[in-house]
Amino acid sequence: MIRFLLFGYGHIGKRHASLIRIHPEGELVGIIDVNPERIIGLDNGFDSWKAFEASGLKADIVIIALPNGLHIPMAKCAIEAGMHVLIEKPMGLSVAECRGLINLAKLEEKKVFVVKQNRYSPPSLWMKEVVDSGRLGKIFEVHIRCFWNRDDRYYQAGPKSEINWRGSKHLDGGVLFTQFSHFIDVMYWVFGDIQNIQSRLFNHNHTESTEFPDSGMVHFDLIKGGVGSLQFSTSVFEENMESSMTILAENGAFKVGGQYMERIEFVNIADYQMPELPEASAPNDYGNYKGSAGNHSHVIQNVIDTLKDRAEIATGGEDGLKVVDIIERIISTNKLD
Repeated sequence: MIRFLLFGYGHIGKRHASLIRIHPEGELVGIIDVNPERIIGLDNGFDSWKAFEASGLKADIVIIALPNGLHIPMAKCAIEAGMHVLIEKPMGLSVAECRGLINLAKLEEKKVFVVKQNRYSPPSLWMKEVVDSGRLGKIFEVHIRCFWNRDDRYYQAGPKSEINWRGSKHLDGGVLFTQFSHFIDVMYWVFGDIQNIQSRLFNHNHTESTEFPDSGMVHFDLIKGGVGSLQFSTSVFEENMESSMTILAENGAFKVGGQYMERIEFVNIADYQMPELPEASAPNDYGNYKGSAGNHSHVIQNVIDTLKDRAEIATGGEDGLKVVDIIERIISTNKLD
């Protein structure tokens, strides 16, 4: 059995826990959460890292499902304690801290996994296969559009016993880290790195609830050839509207769309018959708002397979760092105050 320790028992932490509990090769040895209300009734619940250590229980890998700004500090604690780590997105909030964790993991001979579950979505896998096949010829343009709603229901303060991290620059980091990093990751995974970034970032209606912009328009060049854009916002009225990627190429064009890039909305590629794709997973449902598709079972399976020497890490530290690097460069090139 692969022994998992879960740090953070919020929405996404509960998702991880449910998957480990039903996996025939996984064991959830402990859950750590500083909010005592979340661990009431749990036989293996702990209110601190020290409490878990005092229990004498051992784990092979720690899942970090904490506020973004705590990902790297707690991942370092886990690695120094002799465990591998699986980090929820984003890996961290700066390239420097991500690189420091990667170096520490190499020194301690521990593995770093980063959650990039949108890569397992059938439309994303299809897009990767089509682009890698070369049948599109030259890539002319790649356009990403992410228009979501995150209002006061999302940013309002939680219980006094819980860290109110949403909207904080040092714990949340911003909408590109928290809401839209998965779509930047898919773009990077399929089309490679970008350069010559120009961005204009705005805060339309979150000036009282966040310390960062809620919207932006970004233009860039693809290093492999072609140009691209990213438009994003969490100021959409009442509900999520769209997450999409449109590709214009020498031998075809297509659009992966829907609210979470869960379906193919248009495709016309020379001498190509579109296959029937498996149905995409439902989005993560958090009550008043929804997030990206819940493909975490694939992530957990890759962790188990890798630790049992049956596979290689699907999305590791370098993948996580690269997305943080792209976001850092987008923010640093902002042309508006």
